[in-house]
Formats: sequence, structure tokens, C-alpha cells
Amino acid sequence: MNIILLSGGSGKRLWPLSNDVRSKQFIKLFKNEKGEYESMVQRVYRQITKVDPEAKVTIATSKSQASAIKNQLGENVSICVEPCRRDTFPAIALAANYLHDVLGVKEDEPVVVCPVDPYVEDTYYEAVKELAELAQAGNAGLTLMGIEPTYPSEKYGYIIPKDGNNVSAVKEFKEKPDTETAKKYLAQNALWNAGIFAFKLGYLIDKAHSMIDYKDYQDMFDRYDQMTKISFDYAVVEKEPSIQVLRYSGDWKDVGTWNMMAEVMADKAKGKAIMDETCENTNVVNELNIPILCMGCKDMIIAASGDGIIISDKERSGYMKPYVEKIETEAMFAEKSWGTYTVVDVQNGSMTVKVSMKAGESMSYHMHHHRDEVWTVVSGKGVVTIDSEKQDVKAGDVVTIKAGCKHMVEAITNLDIVEVQIGNEISVDDKEKY
Repeated sequence: MNIILLSGGSGKRLWPLSNDVRSKQFIKLFKNEKGEYESMVQRVYRQITKVDPEAKVTIATSKSQASAIKNQLGENVSICVEPCRRDTFPAIALAANYLHDVLGVKEDEPVVVCPVDPYVEDTYYEAVKELAELAQAGNAGLTLMGIEPTYPSEKYGYIIPKDGNNVSAVKEFKEKPDTETAKKYLAQNALWNAGIFAFKLGYLIDKAHSMIDYKDYQDMFDRYDQMTKISFDYAVVEKEPSIQVLRYSGDWKDVGTWNMMAEVMADKAKGKAIMDETCENTNVVNELNIPILCMGCKDMIIAASGDGIIISDKERSGYMKPYVEKIETEAMFAEKSWGTYTVVDVQNGSMTVKVSMKAGESMSYHMHHHRDEVWTVVSGKGVVTIDSEKQDVKAGDVVTIKAGCKHMVEAITNLDIVEVQIGNEISVDDKEKY
């Protein structure tokens, strides 16, 4: 089974844990079968490979998320990086050509496209596997999976099937309705449209060539910024005359807000948090190294990170996005392919960062034009390279790197470094890789 997982968005509705660098799918609020914390993307990958150990998973994502994916999943998945954001049709077209030209997937093989962030049980991915089999059979150009509604929602678009069978031809699609209209759709066996669809790879490549002037994957990648922004629904689904839908009646939750996330997160409190006996229906997530004490809190969500703190009524938390967009701060935490990067302190002319590297990983060889750096090794062993000169480092060692010097570090064991950046222009853009 070939699966393309769409991983995008900045997840501002889960601020301050999510930001432009760390989207909601990378926040570790769930637990695996061993009781260890895991993120949404880790949970999804675990479920897919449990249902189909041979599944080939490719994640279509932005450059800013690629490091976090590698950090959390290692080399287990392929990553198709979008050079810039161009909505779902260009993203899926690029990923389809990546599968064909880079991974060697044949045009007659089925491909399933899913969002990376629903909270579901394993039966969902059993249905995804069935979706691939229906696409392989070739009885329709597109095969969708529709979610059986549990209430007349205004948040989702609807698929109206021709009948109430498990697999049915699609009659029409409806945009997000008001509640009364949604009730009428439910009377017609309507399903929520959750953006899950399958096709033979050749079908999508043919569609892409009919709409985009390009030669192959590399040519599309090079000209990606020139592509029209358009959703897959508008570009393909609404114009396809031959569509069938598979009905899925299992549990399915869209955890795009704190209110919904609180229903499924593993623990009521994570991090240093104390709630007295009068607290009711309250969740706390604390990523700071200081305690949070909650007393008399009812129906609340409290979340704290280096980016900020939210204290909100759960229902009201779903309306936070326009307020968060007014908050202009640099991301204080990021997952890199080699480990994590946490901003500890910011002053005029300096910034202090904790760098935690995994054993066997290394940073890119790079240089900064406008800042010096002082590295203090807190724990572990590594090898630092400065202008091609290597030196072993261990706990207690201090290394000074002047602006203009090329440098990198390799972690021999797990390695923690306190990095002090010094300069009048400290910016994430001040980095030249070699």
C-alpha cells in the first residue's frame, strides 16, 4: 500500500505548543502501547504499519517540517518537500511524481492520500487499506472515504452518495452547511468529507500533465513557485465524473483545537502541574521548567511553553487564532534532524540556546556572517570542526567560534551544549551551509 500523508499548516489553534516550525502533529500528547509519549505523526505511522507492515509511507510537507519528521520517524518514511506552499493539488501532484520518478512506483499501483492529523482507531487504517484495494480494482477514477456523521456538523463538507451501501457511487458534494441543512444531508445518507481519497498513480500523473506544463518530478519541483494555488477538491474531485465512496463508521476526531485535543490527550496534566481537588474538567500542558498550580479551575485549558501561555475556557479556546496571529515572536523550540533546539534567553546583542543532539547525528557544516558563538559542552562527547580543523570535546569544554568561521559538531554520544550567540544581528536567516 502506497500512502501519501499530507502534513502542513502551522497549527496556531494549539498555540503556544504549536508554531510556524512545530505544527500540532509533532506535539507529544498521546501515549503508545509502551506508555511512552508520542506525537500525532508517530501515532499515525505506528497505526499504518501495524495494519500493513509493508506500507510505503511518503509525507508531503514543507521544508520547515522536514527536520521534525526525520527527528520523530528517522529514516522510516520518504519525505517529499514542497519548495513553497501551493495548496493541496500541487502538493499531491508533486508527491505523485516523486513516487513515480524517485521511488519507482508504477503507474498501475494504487495510492491513498490522507491528512496526517486525525485521531482514529486502527480500524480507520484497515478502511484505508480497503480503499487502496478498491482503487486497484479500477471501478472508478477516484475512490473516497467518507466519515459517517455523529451529528449535523457545520464544520465539514458533505459527500452525498447515491445509496446507503458500504461502497456507493457519489451523487454530489456539498459545502459546509448550517445545522438545519446538515440535518437534511444526514437524511440522504450523507458522509463527512475528510479529504481521504485513492487512485491509481497513473490517473493522477495524467491529471497533473493535463493541467500543468512540466516534464518530470524535478522539473515540477524547480517551477513549483509558479504553480497556481488550488485545492485537490476543486482541481480534480469536483470535475471527476466517476467517483465512488467507502463508508467509514468508526471513531474519527479532528483535533484541531485545544477543546478537541483535551478529549484525547493521554493525561489530564503533562509537565510540572498541580491541580487541587476542586478543579474539574481541566487540562494542563507545561513545557516550562517551573510549576503551574491550578485551584478551582473548571472547564479550562492551560498550556505553557517558551512561546507563551494560554489560560482559556475550553469552548472559547477554539476562537483563539485571530488573537495568536497578532503575537509576533520567534519560535523558541524546534526539532531538528539531529535533535532539539531550545531558546533559553534573549537579550539585546545575545541569545542563549540549549542544543540537544542524538548520538551519531551531526549538524550541517555552516557559517554565520553576523554573530560569534560560544559553545559550552554540558554533557556527552563529540567532535567539533572549525574551518576544517577537528577537535574532540567533552563535558566542561568551551569552544569559541568567530563570525565567518565554518563549523559543525558531530555527536559521538548524546550531546548537550549551551550555545551563546553574540552579535548585533542575530537571525535564523544568518546561516550559510556548505
